[in-house]
Amino acid sequence: MTDIAIPEPTTAAEPAPAAKKELTEALLYLDAVTVTFDGFRALNALSFTVDPGEMRAVIGPNGAGKTTMMDVITGKTRPDRGDVFFNGGTTDLTKLDETQIATLGIGRKFQKPTVFENHTVLDNLRLALKGQRRALPNIFHRESAAARERIDEIFETIRLTEHRDRLGGALSHGQKQWLEIGMLLAQDPKLLLVDEPVAGMTDAETAQTAELLREINANGHSVVVVEHDMTFVRDLGVRVMCLHEGSVLAEGTLDQVSANERVIEVYLGR
Repeated sequence: MTDIAIPEPTTAAEPAPAAKKELTEALLYLDAVTVTFDGFRALNALSFTVDPGEMRAVIGPNGAGKTTMMDVITGKTRPDRGDVFFNGGTTDLTKLDETQIATLGIGRKFQKPTVFENHTVLDNLRLALKGQRRALPNIFHRESAAARERIDEIFETIRLTEHRDRLGGALSHGQKQWLEIGMLLAQDPKLLLVDEPVAGMTDAETAQTAELLREINANGHSVVVVEHDMTFVRDLGVRVMCLHEGSVLAEGTLDQVSANERVIEVYLGR
């Protein structure tokens, strides 16, 4: 008798995990990200998402993991475990280096401004303009109409139109911060990571910086701001996330987070 092959029973495909929808729609997606340095857990299963066009503020005590979080997103630090995806889950940032990640559209502004102090404000923006890679040709080449228009738009955004011919080193501390933000905008990033932008600013500069970041966000850029100045965070009027010991302690409006007993205990005080 000839043996008859009996096909294996088929099984229904397993449903997609619950996070799949978030992974598909979020611009930035972190899930269970852990980073350890010499036994110290800088990030402890950190999970959150940033949507396209969203701005959020990140607060928390020193050592909470805020800088490490940005290091992971920008490729400076590799997580021990966890997922870090960008652009709707299409790109695994843990597989890329810092240059590749910057090219994707993630810009980072560190706390201390870094500008070309011996070049004019205009030349600083020319050097940063997306698609330009060589310094001297950038300064001396004839700009296209589109490049001139883009630079003028950035000047308006960062409130430095009247200072375009000044040297970068002659600007005030706050103006240098704005110029560096403008240099990031020249790269046309999808996501800006901004670290304590108002540290050392006057009250007037702080208020203008909040207005500046709100305008950048309204123009389609997602923004994550790390900051300790609660007045500034309130002026931003965005969702707030408090980190503590490498994970999210509380999240919501500033009023909601400020009323959280654990946030009061470990960060804000009474």
